[in-house]
Amino acid sequence: MKIEYDVVVIGGGPGGYVAAVRAAQLGCSVALVEKSELGGVCLNWGCVPSKNIIHQASLFRSLDEMEAIGVTIDRAQLDYAKVKANSRAVVEQLRSGVSGLLKKNKVDVYSGSARLLSARTIQIDSAQELQTNNIILATGSSPIIPLGFEVNEIDVLSSTGALDLDALPKSMIILGGGAIGVEFAYILRSFGVDVTLIEAASQLLPGADEDVAKLLSQSLQEQGVSIHVATRASAVIRSDSGVVVSLESQAGVHEDLMAEKALVVFGRRPNTKNLGLENIGVSPDKTGHLAVDEYGQICPGVYAIGDITASAALAHVASYEGEVAAEHIAAASNEQNLKTAEASAPLAVYCEPQVASFGHSEATLADLGIPFEKRVFNYLGAGKSVAIGKTKGFVKVLFDPQTQELLGAHIIGYNATELIHELHLVKTAELLPEDVASMIHAHPTISEIIPEVFRSVIDRPIHG
Repeated sequence: MKIEYDVVVIGGGPGGYVAAVRAAQLGCSVALVEKSELGGVCLNWGCVPSKNIIHQASLFRSLDEMEAIGVTIDRAQLDYAKVKANSRAVVEQLRSGVSGLLKKNKVDVYSGSARLLSARTIQIDSAQELQTNNIILATGSSPIIPLGFEVNEIDVLSSTGALDLDALPKSMIILGGGAIGVEFAYILRSFGVDVTLIEAASQLLPGADEDVAKLLSQSLQEQGVSIHVATRASAVIRSDSGVVVSLESQAGVHEDLMAEKALVVFGRRPNTKNLGLENIGVSPDKTGHLAVDEYGQICPGVYAIGDITASAALAHVASYEGEVAAEHIAAASNEQNLKTAEASAPLAVYCEPQVASFGHSEATLADLGIPFEKRVFNYLGAGKSVAIGKTKGFVKVLFDPQTQELLGAHIIGYNATELIHELHLVKTAELLPEDVASMIHAHPTISEIIPEVFRSVIDRPIHG
């Protein structure tokens, strides 16, 4: 028997379940198909458990501060299995919350692998078929594992394997210095693991602001992380004593490094295979991504959101795209589309110090030939930063010298992933520097840094 819906969403991650809930709120009958666990990789084996473990790592690292006030704690008593258990408990709680949201909004949930038979028919596990007027594809992405770096989740790990550890190794080589790599470097080093971080590009967080990357690298090295940039790994070789990674720098220097385990985080690729796209006349590009219009359509009535499109592979971007697709399907009066916010979607990296940014960097503006000026305000200039001992970091804003339009913002420092949103509001609300500079912020707070940097833009600095 075929069951009919207005909308069928394939994938229950942060894009898919948000799309399903929003479509149901707008009066559509909705089904969601998920082959694994609700919440997708982000909730189950990505954003959520990693941030919980980062929080626990920060607590463990803060024991240095406790000792400074005379409290002595035996760090040898760390039971990492409990760290993992805490993270899994958080996952269970939030996954239950997603299930509750879908139930509350009367979204029917199907378990299994979905395949398109047409733009109106979906088959689940070669058995059940669903008929629908609209399809939203939200199938996410998987780790990129090149030849020579095969993962066994024993001594060569993916990010999933790293989050599933019950005990920590004595040493770890992390291959990939992007957001995932630097977050794991912070986690592992905080818990006492000898960490070596390898990045093929000339800096950590490739594409990030150069000054941010430099300060992040300096900070991680001060924490004890060994960092090799502009260095490529040729393969991971397993041995009785662990793993050996062969490296070659851009200068041609060869080096073999040994560790108990290796973590491979070279990025992720879109899950666009085996979806039946050929049955609707659609093909991914050579990177596996699907081309979409401003509402996320890949063809009439079929939408793609999240990591399977060329937009930033971020959970909050996927959620936004899910809402756009649902509202377009329901012909909601809201006229938002993918172009209105994606271009300035904030990026957040949760190591210590935290990193957050949106918009252009100095390098991209220079490449595009766009005139700009910059202003920087250091955390050291804020009383709260000094009071709590969090003085490492800065806020950088890039703006048009004629119109003073905000072109990009970059923060590294304590609570950067929260501070970035005041700057993002400046951008989306098209506020002028004097609007922000004249706002009264509570003192002492970290957020006082924001009006201070804009005071510099209008040549009215007080503390800078």
